[in-house]
Amino acid sequence: MEIKVLGPLVVRERGMSIVPSAGKPRQILAVLALRAGRVVPAATLMEEIWGQDIPRSAATTLQTYILQLRRKIATALGDTPGLTPKDVLVTCYGGYLLKAAAQDSDLQEFHRLSSAGSAALERGDARAAADLLARALGLWGGAALADVPVGPVLGLDLVGMDEARMRALEQRIEADLSIGRHGTIVAELRMLVERFPMQESLVAHLMLALHRSGSTWRALESFQRLRGTLVEELGIEPSARLQDLHGRMLAGCPTLDLPQDTGYVVPARLSA
Repeated sequence: MEIKVLGPLVVRERGMSIVPSAGKPRQILAVLALRAGRVVPAATLMEEIWGQDIPRSAATTLQTYILQLRRKIATALGDTPGLTPKDVLVTCYGGYLLKAAAQDSDLQEFHRLSSAGSAALERGDARAAADLLARALGLWGGAALADVPVGPVLGLDLVGMDEARMRALEQRIEADLSIGRHGTIVAELRMLVERFPMQESLVAHLMLALHRSGSTWRALESFQRLRGTLVEELGIEPSARLQDLHGRMLAGCPTLDLPQDTGYVVPARLSA
């Protein structure tokens, strides 16, 4: 089975799509695909579709959606001997399981590559980290589950996925800075700061990239823009670590490193 959730939903069995066109069965498949290889309680699937207002007919309606998915699987399987739709979308006690291996999912591959990249960065191998994290981020084809209606269960899943993507992106930028690619990532950082103007870690990366590219005045300007936004929107000053970076730039310190643990603001969904 092939599962892609880092963009539009793609689920293929024997090379044929089993993604339904109707919204609610598509939601059910998305929840199962994100948890492929694990049992998903029926209550979780019902919550995704109906939230807290679960109707009395929910169990019967859910079974209808599962039947629709199995019909798509049956078409994909064709005459495959010894394998039925119920072997692929398995009924378990209290729920359902979409049978797939970890390597079938782009989300699992993203987690594998980003974890390896993070470990490489921690041990000081920035070049390997930059490569691994770039490969992880390259799996994303846009906003996760871009063509799937989102209920409360998928909504929480997407928050976690977007945070993991942002974490990998920041670590890749950190690795790029460590190997001297400051000039090549300025444009990317400008775009990210424009999209997430209160995310201090991105501003810190941009300041450092600009400073190392010979544009310290632009780095200082970026700090002032962030400060103005934070004061106006939240009534707070930038974090002490970011102020320290700003102060060291003003003082003309010959070597500057990125301050650790800059303030983190949870971003909106990344769209690309």
